[in-house]
Amino acid sequence: MSYGTDARELYEAVAWYEGAELYEAVVAPWVDRAQGGYRGWLATAGEDNSWWEVRGSGLVGRELVWELYALHRVGDVLALAFQPRSGKPGSPEPEPDPEPDPEPDPDRLLSAREYLDVFTSLGLTPFEDGDAFDPFLHEIAEVEQADDPRAPIEIAEVIWPGLMLGQLLFSRAGVRIRAGVEHAQRGVADRSTLYWTFRRRHRPTVDLSLGWGSNSQWRTDFRLDYRTPTGDRLNVRGDLPIDGRSDLPLDHPENLSPEERLLTPAERRELLRHRCLLRPPEAVDTLDASLGWERDLMPFDWRLPDSET
Repeated sequence: MSYGTDARELYEAVAWYEGAELYEAVVAPWVDRAQGGYRGWLATAGEDNSWWEVRGSGLVGRELVWELYALHRVGDVLALAFQPRSGKPGSPEPEPDPEPDPEPDPDRLLSAREYLDVFTSLGLTPFEDGDAFDPFLHEIAEVEQADDPRAPIEIAEVIWPGLMLGQLLFSRAGVRIRAGVEHAQRGVADRSTLYWTFRRRHRPTVDLSLGWGSNSQWRTDFRLDYRTPTGDRLNVRGDLPIDGRSDLPLDHPENLSPEERLLTPAERRELLRHRCLLRPPEAVDTLDASLGWERDLMPFDWRLPDSET
């Protein structure tokens, strides 16, 4: 469905822009064109399942999932301005990245106000809840290691805001936390591979666009997490007949790769909830024998058992 604008257009314009007035020259004109029908189209995804009940499994529903991914990818790039500098994955101290980031210079992206203006203009609601850590709402960007290894995760600072689209989580707030090593380890919780994510300035990321061509990568599904009055629903897919696939319960070995089976059930739950691992897995020595094992994990169809949702 076309409303005369789409998020891929904005992403590519941002990526190619080399001037100093990104918001005024590129972003604001696109947002102006995206009002009306486009904003209303996005809003149909804001309530758990309501838009699928109306749209069914047709192309319109599939296009909305793809468009949400494209818009989220725009958000990933614009949020680079608020993130820590790159660090070697697994290192307790950030180190300079020897290769330049192929994305725009974070120092020439948007201010915090402009960033929020983009998404509030499209009907999203920002949040900066920093009272209690919640993996549904918060992405760990930096870890301060507490002296007490058993100290629970506490938010020390909200680095960038999160965004909701009705009941649908669009993006989590980036936070600096303080925690004991038994709950979140510095260099892992803030530097390990982050899944369902296109780009971060300070850590490796993996989403299902990886490895596809310039057009096919935009047919990537957006992860659907809903916070409803009856509870949270994570990675909603089994109810969505998008492409013939169904959710894979994460405790069924037949649905898991050899590397995924080496993760304990608790580690798999952690990865699904946090979108990354918070501590080295118990089988880290065996996993490290498989080069690049983190990129081989495919949690994108995992779901929690119904008793845990």
